[in-house]
Amino acid sequence: MRISIITVSYNSGNTLSNTIESVLSQGFSDIEYIIVDGCSKDGTTAIIKSAESSFNGRLKWVSEPDKGLYDAMNKGIKMATGDVIGILNSDDLFYDSNVLRDIALAFDENTDALFGNLYFVKSDDVHCIVRAWKGSTYSSFKKGWHPAHPTFYVRREVYEKYGGFDISFDVSADFELMLRFIEKNRIRTKYLDRYMVKMRMGGESTRNIANIIRGNRNIIRAFRKNDIQVSWAYPIYRLFPKVVSLLRYKLGLKNANL
Repeated sequence: MRISIITVSYNSGNTLSNTIESVLSQGFSDIEYIIVDGCSKDGTTAIIKSAESSFNGRLKWVSEPDKGLYDAMNKGIKMATGDVIGILNSDDLFYDSNVLRDIALAFDENTDALFGNLYFVKSDDVHCIVRAWKGSTYSSFKKGWHPAHPTFYVRREVYEKYGGFDISFDVSADFELMLRFIEKNRIRTKYLDRYMVKMRMGGESTRNIANIIRGNRNIIRAFRKNDIQVSWAYPIYRLFPKVVSLLRYKLGLKNANL
């Protein structure tokens, strides 16, 4: 099984080297690494070029204008040739060197998509964990459940059948895509109970209050687009699983220190 990893970048010079190093650290070697850059002006492309030789032909990249984060992800998906596709943001890291190995081992003929757990870390200190996202097996998007997108690995044929990111959803296109794949089209999913990614705080969807409000509006629109009925209060109670996950993580830290 070949896994295609897509990283989208724009002026990511401060973090991209760490992201690339985490890909190179993976013990699983049957990968294709794709970087889609949006014409960065801060030396990002120089970082990409300097890493090319380390990948021994497994790195593809392009630097050109795009229509935003999810348009760039769609470009990467079209470039991908792997059996399975995953997204690693340009300021995120794999949790350890065996993440891709474990993902490849967990995929079987009855699995269309796989997801797991992630840690949120400080933007300036990836060793400082702020909170955890502990996943679970499929429940229902209407109950507030959904996978953590940075841990979402999908067979390429699923994208070919059901399409890529709808860029009209700007900060919530990842939610709409997972809703369309899992809830509407019922692809076969598997939960891998292991931490996969360290995600720096301050992502696009949570950068400020305006983005959070716009994101919640887009989430309601995503349900409507996919003909799934959901309560108007969904943006409120969708936070409950996240709060529970945070409390469990904090309690675990407290018990560990006793």
